[in-house]
Amino acid sequence: MSDFMFPVENKSRVAPWLQPIWDALDFTKLPHAILLHGQAGIGKFSFAVELSKALLCETTDQPKPCDHREACHWFSAGNHPDFIALVPETHRKFLPQAKFGNEDVIKRSKSTRDDSNGETSEKKEKKTISIEETRSAIEGLSIGSHRGGMRVILIYPLELLRPDSANTLLKSLEEPPASTVFILLADRIDRVLPTIRSRCRLLAAPRPDRIQGLAWLKSQLLSIAGLKIKDSDIETIYDEQGGAPYAVLDSIIARHHQDEKDELTLSIAASRILLQAMAQGGRIAWLETTEKVHKAPIGYLLATMQRWVSDIQAVSQGGEPRYYPKHLATLQGLALAARAQKLLAFWKSLIQARRSENHPLASRIQMEALLSQYQQVFEG
Repeated sequence: MSDFMFPVENKSRVAPWLQPIWDALDFTKLPHAILLHGQAGIGKFSFAVELSKALLCETTDQPKPCDHREACHWFSAGNHPDFIALVPETHRKFLPQAKFGNEDVIKRSKSTRDDSNGETSEKKEKKTISIEETRSAIEGLSIGSHRGGMRVILIYPLELLRPDSANTLLKSLEEPPASTVFILLADRIDRVLPTIRSRCRLLAAPRPDRIQGLAWLKSQLLSIAGLKIKDSDIETIYDEQGGAPYAVLDSIIARHHQDEKDELTLSIAASRILLQAMAQGGRIAWLETTEKVHKAPIGYLLATMQRWVSDIQAVSQGGEPRYYPKHLATLQGLALAARAQKLLAFWKSLIQARRSENHPLASRIQMEALLSQYQQVFEG
């Protein structure tokens, strides 16, 4: 691996709460694999993209990335030959220029799925990183970098790798190619193979405190032309999203552009319906609610339910709600009506459901079962 003689700095594109991680990186002694993990929507991906750009920057007389030389221009345009990003189809929109990655392999992989397995299989595959893409990326490492310098492979989200793809990656981590850095990102590190975790330097990405996160979010929203939103609404969405500023920013932008087909917009709408139903406690119309929300991503629905139940538990113990402070009165009423043992059992059911959320057998049936169990929490 090549050494770096000059410091790498970034004071604008890295989220301020992630800046300490950036500053602590020793770019003269980087490991062959970095695993950055933490809550979704807090800026890990932007951090990883900027780190990739810095590693590929070819300047020798100033901090990296310089944003001036050819390598940086190529990177920004999505054309750098020594940068490979492996992400599922559902996450391509998060890539700069939406051009990074092995496009030919992606097209061939999709065509193969359409021809052999039909529409149902294609939908099933699009949330994972195919083995064809992974093998193509790994096999290409043996021929050396195109520009004779560093090569970077970014994989996100790491926990969505299929088992066969994960095993292919593991082989490369065990015998890493020269001058190659793997930047791996995970929202849920508990779902990453222990054998992969053990071969990476683990970096825990913190969530910002509420004041810092809201200040950053509001500063970003100022640059959006024509956006009109009250501070109180921003704060409500921020809390509901679990204090994840990037996720909140994406959701507000999607709503501003009235993109009703955007997955995040659909998820937020389903979340609101779910919360309104759960606020009814034992009177919840769980079949009707399931019918309205089951098409939203199951992971998003489960996270909403976990946050709501977490607030009920906090209030029942004399604490303050973290995610839904504006619903304090409702939460207090539910906390009084809930049966403690049943609430705990429901919480455990949610945890179990989240462990298999990427491979649900039938999300509709799962939601019906969970909401029915939630209703029973308030029954004697």
